[in-house]
Amino acid sequence: MRLLLLEDANDLGEVIHDQMIDEGHAVDWVETIAQAKAALAGTEYDLILLDLMLPDGHGIDLLKTLRHDGDDTAVIILTARDQISDRIQGLNAGADDYLVKPFDLSELSARVAAVARRYAGNPNPTIKLADLTVDLNTHQVTRAGADIQLTAREWALLEAFLHRPGLLLSKSQLEDHLYAFGAEIESNTIEVYISRLRKKLGKDLIETVRGFGYRIKQT
Repeated sequence: MRLLLLEDANDLGEVIHDQMIDEGHAVDWVETIAQAKAALAGTEYDLILLDLMLPDGHGIDLLKTLRHDGDDTAVIILTARDQISDRIQGLNAGADDYLVKPFDLSELSARVAAVARRYAGNPNPTIKLADLTVDLNTHQVTRAGADIQLTAREWALLEAFLHRPGLLLSKSQLEDHLYAFGAEIESNTIEVYISRLRKKLGKDLIETVRGFGYRIKQT
């Protein structure tokens, strides 16, 4: 997924950023509301990890603005404010989940995965795809009980399709799922990873619609 991390604490931001990258997500990390607004204006994100107390304002105000403008991007609040009233305020403003600092990174990963599944319309972490079984929590793909090993980038590409079943995704949309802002991308990167997925998962799983993009076949 493409994530926007809004966190001004350097140490924590770096840890979260690295954790999400290790799990195959593309992450843009910003430290102010102004930077977040600039990022949101130019990029479509799957999920926002939102701190509340920021150098140039309050994260709740940004969240309220997004929801008022009709932006339904998933949002998980990350904050040291642990009062029940704070949680209620955040959820009422449109947050999908709320995590109080300090938190375990594995819990953050689980909540990110759970919110992503809800937005994809399938809360079940296990997906059957042709003769494949895909576990969205563990990033495990099996066929007849045998593991199929995917790299982080291969998984990120597969996940992009799984979260939008049957929808046609353009090359630029898929690039956004694989790379953070400013990353250098080879012109044939998507074609290379599509080819790798077909070799590992089945040549007919991903359909090419020439001139438009790719989609995963529904079975």
